[in-house]
Amino acid sequence: MMRRIDVTGAGGVRLAAWEFGDPPKTDPATDTDDGTPGAGQHTPDTARAGGPPGGQSAPGVLLLHGLMGRASHWASTARWLSERHRAVALDQRGHGQSDKPPDAAFTREAYVEDAEAALEQLGLGPAVLIGHAMGALTAWQLAAKRPDLVRGVVICDMRASALGAASQREWADWFRAWPVPFATLADVRKWFGGDDPWVERPHPSRGEFYAEVMSESTDGWRPVFEPDQMLRSRETWVYDAHWEELAQVRCPALVVRGLDGELGRAEAQEMVRVLPRGQYAEVAEAGHLVHYDQPEAWRAAIEPFLEACAVR
Repeated sequence: MMRRIDVTGAGGVRLAAWEFGDPPKTDPATDTDDGTPGAGQHTPDTARAGGPPGGQSAPGVLLLHGLMGRASHWASTARWLSERHRAVALDQRGHGQSDKPPDAAFTREAYVEDAEAALEQLGLGPAVLIGHAMGALTAWQLAAKRPDLVRGVVICDMRASALGAASQREWADWFRAWPVPFATLADVRKWFGGDDPWVERPHPSRGEFYAEVMSESTDGWRPVFEPDQMLRSRETWVYDAHWEELAQVRCPALVVRGLDGELGRAEAQEMVRVLPRGQYAEVAEAGHLVHYDQPEAWRAAIEPFLEACAVR
């Protein structure tokens, strides 16, 4: 089961949080079935609620997706997490079913404040933050800012070094190359899984990942986000390095990389060295989308860390 809980983020932006596990009983009058999180793999039952469920004492986990992602990308992770934890995944601003106001801030501060608001309004803290890519950066920046809210951080395939202007230009070119609208979801999977000229070799799980962020419109399938907002989000962190904030994370932190991902081994190990309580794990036969490429190996890499954090 998966239920939606609305959260108010920075600047009043409405955010959709998704709690996994068996929800408490609700008033039938408040039940709704309009919260389906994705068009791709998952079609869970949902119920909208106005606040956090009562009586839950399991350790909290907040899952933060990367740029262009959505909460449902964490579904397989959250399902096993919910056996021992209170697992909540957040659709971050501009993503998934959260608001996408054209005049909203897409700064690092806004993303961090949104995650902070989710922890406080849902009563999750102190929680373990699990972040992928941009979501990992948000996680360690929040851990540095609010150590009282964070008991541990999992950093999945996110670099601490600056990526630079060339990287941002490449992303803008890549968005322009998308053949939208896609006629079918099969076309989405085919293009992102192998036909995308930015892909070196076929990558089926990548196709599945992007199918999850598409919605059907009158002329075909289009992304649920605005590419311009994604570029605006990205430009607030690609020009800067983030080592100083990494050094301010005082809780346990696990750096996870896929062997074929974007985070190189040398940089990952330097991140572990900079983190006051850093640990390292890597997942074989995985690229940037570690939790999609190798879900069982991903679980094996992070579960011992989560269990250690839960007994702190």
